[in-house]
Amino acid sequence: MDTLRADCSNCFGLCCVALPFAASADFAAGKAAGTPCANLRTDFRCGIHDRLRTSGYQGCTVYDCFGAGQQVSQVTYGGTDWRTAPDTAAGMFAVFPVVRQLHELLRYLEEALTLTAAAELRPALRAQRASVRELTALTPDGLLELDVAARRQEVNALLLRTSELVRAGGRRGRKDRRGADLMGARLRGADLRGVSLRGACLIAADLTGADLRLTDLIGADLRDTRLAGADLTGAFFLTQPQLNAARGDGATRLPDGLTRPAHWS
Repeated sequence: MDTLRADCSNCFGLCCVALPFAASADFAAGKAAGTPCANLRTDFRCGIHDRLRTSGYQGCTVYDCFGAGQQVSQVTYGGTDWRTAPDTAAGMFAVFPVVRQLHELLRYLEEALTLTAAAELRPALRAQRASVRELTALTPDGLLELDVAARRQEVNALLLRTSELVRAGGRRGRKDRRGADLMGARLRGADLRGVSLRGACLIAADLTGADLRLTDLIGADLRDTRLAGADLTGAFFLTQPQLNAARGDGATRLPDGLTRPAHWS
C-alpha cells in the first residue's frame, strides 16, 4: 500500500494549490482553488509543516491524498510541474481530485483484501482493485471524462458486503448507526462492537472508553471526537486522517497499520 501513502517529496504541492480553503477554525486564511497557499515554498514544500496546528492550519493535518499527489505529478504528468509548464496547471489541478478519489477507493479495497471474514469476496475485490488501478493510469483527458461517482457506487456495493461479513461476528443485535447524526453524543463506555458507523457525524461526541471493535468507520466524521481509552482494535475502513482529527490518548487502542497522532500527547 506504499503507493497509497502521500509522498510530498514527489508531489508538486497539489493539495496546497488545487483545493480551496475557507478561513475558519481549520484554516487561518482562505484561498481559491488553483491559487497556491501562501505557505507553499518554491520547492513545493510547506513552509510551516512542523507547526501547522499552532499556526491555525489544523485542516491540513487531517487531509490525506492517499498518494494521488505523486501519482499525478510523476506519472500522469511525467514529472513536469505546473510552474515550469504553466499551461499544464489548470488540467493538473482538475485531475488531482479525480485521482485522489480513485486512490481512496484503492485504499479501502486493499484493506478489504486483508479482512479474513471477507475471504469469499477476495476474487471480486481483486478484480475491482485491478480495474480501478487501470483507471489511475489514464491520460489527463481520460481521467476528466471518467464517471467517478458510478465507479464509487460499484466499489461501495462490494465494500458494504465486506462490512456485513466482518461485522457479523460482533454485532449481536446492536442497532446500526449508518449516517446517524451523533454530533456531541454522550457515548462514554458504549458497546459499539460490530456496529456500522458509516458516514456518521461524530463531531465532538464523547466515546471515552467505548468499545469499537469490528466497527465500520468508513467516512465517519471524527473531528474532535473523544476517543480516550477507546478500543478500536479490529475497527476497519478507518483512515489516518480520521484519527488525526479525533482526540485520543495513550490508552486508546488502535487498529494495526495506524499510528497514534503526535498531538494526542
